[in-house]
Amino acid sequence: MTLINITLNGEARQVPAGSSLADALAAVELPTASFASAINGEFVARDARAQALLAEGDAVFTFQAITGG
Repeated sequence: MTLINITLNGEARQVPAGSSLADALAAVELPTASFASAINGEFVARDARAQALLAEGDAVFTFQAITGG
């Protein structure tokens, strides 16, 4: 299995090549419904995480979504 290097919330991680954002988040057992996510600073909607494939060197961040008016 080929692994790629990413960072997840500033922490170095290795994930299998071809992993999606959803795969990476599931591997670290984050409660996916309670936060927003981004790859390299670009927001990724919750329903798009399974289609968002990770690449070598990607920076993944999770954060509390802020709503209001």
